Amino acid sequence: MATINLSDYKPLHITNADEYTIGIVFSEWNDFVTYNLRDAALEILEKEGVKPSNIKLFPVPGAFELSFAAMQLCKSKQYDAVIAIGCVIRGETPHFDYVCSAVAQGIKDCNILTDIPAIFCVLTDDTKEQSIARSGGNLGNKGVEAAVTALKMIDFKKQVRRQNEAFGKDGGN
Repeated sequence: MATINLSDYKPLHITNADEYTIGIVFSEWNDFVTYNLRDAALEILEKEGVKPSNIKLFPVPGAFELSFAAMQLCKSKQYDAVIAIGCVIRGETPHFDYVCSAVAQGIKDCNILTDIPAIFCVLTDDTKEQSIARSGGNLGNKGVEAAVTALKMIDFKKQVRRQNEAFGKDGGN
């Protein structure tokens, strides 16, 4: 949203966050944006108590490769959540539309086909200036929101598992 600073968040104070494992896959394409998103996500995860040794970083060449990498991390079941970070800036051809659609569908597939939350942190902006504004500029940093979302989804999954166990149902993985 054009008027919301994405870096404003209230600390979550999640208990046992030091036990969480997070995989972050990030695109090297448009690194002037993606590295800022990655660093903001790392900062929030560590502020919330996730051990730096429990956060693994995986660079990939571009946004299109995020789906494959995220799926591999989800399927490995080594992570409580996976954050996919990228940036696609509109150009003069339909390439933007194809890449954005493929990446969105790929990350969605990770969520549907695995038991691991995959967080979509891919900026799809019309201009370089919009991407900069959303990756540490005047609109904050979408990486903050991605980290918070990952932590909340891990907590959600744990709550569902506890509820299922309380009702005598298999809580999943």
